[in-house]
Amino acid sequence: MADSEPELIQRAQAGETEAFAELARRYERRIYSLALHYAHDSQDAEDLSQEAWLRAFRAIGSFKGESSFYTWIRRITINCFLNRERTPFARWRKMLSQSDEDLPPAIIGTDNTEQSLHERRLLEQVIGALAQLTPRQRLIFVLKHQEGMTYVEIAQAVGCSTGTAKKAVARALGKLREQLHVTVEANDGVPCTAAEY
Repeated sequence: MADSEPELIQRAQAGETEAFAELARRYERRIYSLALHYAHDSQDAEDLSQEAWLRAFRAIGSFKGESSFYTWIRRITINCFLNRERTPFARWRKMLSQSDEDLPPAIIGTDNTEQSLHERRLLEQVIGALAQLTPRQRLIFVLKHQEGMTYVEIAQAVGCSTGTAKKAVARALGKLREQLHVTVEANDGVPCTAAEY
């Protein structure tokens, strides 16, 4: 029977590296996916993921259990992203120039059907739209639409105002609509609800 997360954390804090390795195995795909959406380059995503896990390993003793382990490691990963922004960071290459192995599995069809070709072209347009955003804007968009964080949570994680977070998401959506040639009627907007805060 697999150890529970609190047991693994306790063992990792006691210096048991295998317990930490098990925690990493449980979340490495999610952290890599977050990094890949941020960097859009498999090598940069790998580097960012490894940096986050190394920082987490060094800081595991300070984990107090006030949030889930995933929330904690995600916070460390976001900090790695923000630190990279402040240093010369290799410009990411578009996914279009990468092999299919670097694309998210859901996007790659199992064969060369018309549907998988359509999905590939749609992905190219989405990547092209997101490429026009700054790394921070892409990060905020991913935290909102992939991680499901609220604007308040994003603002706290990224160190910006909720207004800035909303503007970044709106800008990303605008770029996506423009790239995908989607028009929005004036009364089609979705009103903000208290639940978003």
